[in-house]
Amino acid sequence: MVDEVILVEQLQNVQTKEQAFRVLITEYKERLYWHIRKIVISHDDADDVLQNTFIKVFKGINNFKQESQLFSWMYRIATNESITFINKRAKERNTDISEIKQGLVTSLQSDEWFTGDEIQLILQEAVATLPEKQQLVFNMKYFDNMKYDEISNILETSVGGLKASYFHAVKKIENYIKTRKD
Repeated sequence: MVDEVILVEQLQNVQTKEQAFRVLITEYKERLYWHIRKIVISHDDADDVLQNTFIKVFKGINNFKQESQLFSWMYRIATNESITFINKRAKERNTDISEIKQGLVTSLQSDEWFTGDEIQLILQEAVATLPEKQQLVFNMKYFDNMKYDEISNILETSVGGLKASYFHAVKKIENYIKTRKD
């Protein structure tokens, strides 16, 4: 595990920025990819959003004040880039975001990068039906196993609000799965 404080110093130093950025990518690309992938669903889209995320990190690292962890800051950028991507896609197609997400989940079955079984596909369908904030909280808590205070830093929301969002998300997912079985 990399020392984030030292890495940030190296990223903010002109002489060491490029080498430190390679370390940053190696250290964080997989976790960020999977976070993005849960939001945008498609492998190719996740790659594009990941690349945009790293570009924003590279350009904005000098403005990073270390008021949160580096990873939390990058996670917030990745989340915002993912949401922007989905919203842009919906606008381009002149359709609702939920329709876009349902279409992406449906296409998972033919996605060569998706290795899940039927249960995982149903779970992805259920998550795609959630409102955006509940989706983000559920993904971060359930799949990424993050603590509420970490999620709070990333989404800039109170822990109490996050717990409520997670609770409602779980209930909606349970109901979705129950109705799928019937």
